[in-house]
Amino acid sequence: MAPQDLTFAPVHQLARGLQQRLLSPVELVEAFLERIEAQEPKLHAYTEVFAADARQAAEAADAAIRAGHAVGTLHGIPIALKDLIELEGKVVTGGCEVWKERKATRTATLARKLIAQGMIVMGKTHTVEFAMGGWGTNSRRGTPWNPWDPERARTPGGSSSGSGVAVAAGLAPWAIGTDTGGSVRLPSSWCGITGLKTTIGRVSTHGVLPLSPTLDTPGPMARNVEDAALLYAVIQGPDPLDPLTRGLPYADPLPGLKRGVRGLRLARMPEAERQYASAEVLAAYDRSLAELEKLGAGIVAVQLPFQFADVAAHNLRIMAAESYTLYHDLIDDDAAPLDPHVRPRIAAGRSLSAREYIEAVRMRDTMKQQFAAAMEGIDALLTPTTMTTAVPVDEVDQSKAPAHYTRFANYLDLTALALPNGNDARGLPTSLQIVCRANEEAMALRVGWALQQATDWHLRRPPLAA
Repeated sequence: MAPQDLTFAPVHQLARGLQQRLLSPVELVEAFLERIEAQEPKLHAYTEVFAADARQAAEAADAAIRAGHAVGTLHGIPIALKDLIELEGKVVTGGCEVWKERKATRTATLARKLIAQGMIVMGKTHTVEFAMGGWGTNSRRGTPWNPWDPERARTPGGSSSGSGVAVAAGLAPWAIGTDTGGSVRLPSSWCGITGLKTTIGRVSTHGVLPLSPTLDTPGPMARNVEDAALLYAVIQGPDPLDPLTRGLPYADPLPGLKRGVRGLRLARMPEAERQYASAEVLAAYDRSLAELEKLGAGIVAVQLPFQFADVAAHNLRIMAAESYTLYHDLIDDDAAPLDPHVRPRIAAGRSLSAREYIEAVRMRDTMKQQFAAAMEGIDALLTPTTMTTAVPVDEVDQSKAPAHYTRFANYLDLTALALPNGNDARGLPTSLQIVCRANEEAMALRVGWALQQATDWHLRRPPLAA
């Protein structure tokens, strides 16, 4: 297989090739390193590439597989990690220039799980500073280039911007992002890939730099639903170092992945929410609903007890209050070289009263119950992921957020899958969001898998990946 084909092959296909010894980890890692060397100067997806480490790990994996000692089906598969995830001895900046030389003293639990499966960490990917922003920009450490427009810099989506670009452009077969208000799903939407926002507590956050400990959720970013399911299956599960994971048993999403959608009841979003999306996004959304209906799902109406914007406001209050508590020393230091767009977002937490924060937290239970009642008998709620396709970076209004359709899932502790479902007139990807109840990742992945079997949007490559 040619290097170009290797870097865009589905992970489940690469894994079979490694197991059958039709492909070696050394060959695979070299293909990605060559592509990174060629494309990274423009794309700026990585903060650091662990080339020497990756080559050494690939050689060890190759020897283990040849000796019949593969530790799992993913032994030898490369992966990229968002630069919030700690690897002992490696720099972890959290997108912050102040921390550009700070080395981690521990390894995140999810990274340990990946390494235990024999996966090879290719490097760390860029993030919005402190992971506080949906556009994907970082004025201090640089904004990754969305590969769907070779001529003009467009929003890659944030905060997991580098992970989105790396996967979309073939610089990694998959990656880990984090999602507090949409930070896995927004870059998945604008970069034309698949991303899963996991239920809080499903994936350990131990060793992941926090933004809002109440809301933070790591999740997989891949080029297709099957790969996202494979990666989620590895990183989920209880962790004694993370209290939020206790009491949640392991839930394998793979056995029911390919059951199809016949007989499922899927809700379209309320009519009032359509006004926020562009005509091209809505057209792709409507086509996706029609396709799912053709596959046997029932598309039904739902009356929600609130508007997405109202829920998003509560989510933002929790994010601002908790992030300010964590990072107030830097935020309040005018001499600290912080991103001028991020500082005010976190500084907003300074003016929030204890009453406002507690009210936002208290309202979660009430609104969860209201949402559950409205969704009785419904398997998933379908919305667009973003309101528009990727915006030119020089036209971004940083005072606004692109997370209209995503934040409610964080606040209500739901699971949500974003996957490509079209292209606009400029060829930029649109995205569908499949929202399911807490701990129903398997259902979201099942619906997404069925749609991807009937469409080919996830197979399309951006111009800068040609």
